[in-house]
Amino acid sequence: MNVHHLELFFFVAKFEGITNAVRKMPYGIQQPAVSGQILQLEKSLGVKLFNRRPFILTKAGEKMYDYIYPFFSKMSEMESKIKGEERNTLRLAASASVLKTHLPVVLGIMKQENPLLKLQLKEVEPTEIEKMIQDEEVDLALAALGGEPEGNLKMEKLLDLSIALFVKAKSPENDFESLLVNDEYEKGRLIKYPIIELFESQVLGKVFDSFMNKQGVSWKADVKVSSLEVVFEYVAQGFGVGLGFQVPGKKVPEGIKIIPLTGCPRLTLGVIYQGKPKPLVKQFIEKAHEAAIALREYT
Repeated sequence: MNVHHLELFFFVAKFEGITNAVRKMPYGIQQPAVSGQILQLEKSLGVKLFNRRPFILTKAGEKMYDYIYPFFSKMSEMESKIKGEERNTLRLAASASVLKTHLPVVLGIMKQENPLLKLQLKEVEPTEIEKMIQDEEVDLALAALGGEPEGNLKMEKLLDLSIALFVKAKSPENDFESLLVNDEYEKGRLIKYPIIELFESQVLGKVFDSFMNKQGVSWKADVKVSSLEVVFEYVAQGFGVGLGFQVPGKKVPEGIKIIPLTGCPRLTLGVIYQGKPKPLVKQFIEKAHEAAIALREYT
């Protein structure tokens, strides 16, 4: 059986006739087309479903109508529900640090303006983000931007973050040069303490590596952790020097001090999406820009 034929029969039975059905159906279709397709349905079943004048369902037609009614009668309700959920659902991907550091304020503002807002937040590796957007698993991502996007992906810059090193507050080192020692074996310089890095941020690592190469300094990450907060924890416990970024307006934890990296390029945070964004994505981008402007006032 052709499902579209069944749908037409549902409307004909509901509105008691082809003429009435054509007038009241939710989409346009000519009466001869309906008559022809109903005849095809009856031919495929080998039974007559209703008498035309006066209109009355046959026993076979009554059985058919009772069978298809639960599905087709709820089509409009189902459509409204799906559209409503889609309209109010934001699917967003980000790294652990971004989820914790940058998103709560923006999403909190959106929730106040749209109480029906539903979130689907996915903590992902940066290497997975572009594919997830292209595969339509998420609507957009908030991430460190590095290079040009692939395909029809679009990027919008939100905020530049200063890359910095972090040491214990009681550490005698107060600047970048004081962290360096000469490496007699390699005939160069290196950081004399282990580096604690965010394993999730490849862009951060690349920017820092480029800066270090220009300084003629060798480095490697001895400890890799999941978030900036964990970096601070391990620095406080004396496991090494933390590599991360400064969040405008947010102080580092007690017991930690910042070692600025003068001349180091900044880390760019932005949104990534594809195609024409739906209204909820547009709203998020707008609120994210507003939050970024507010944060820049602290820099």
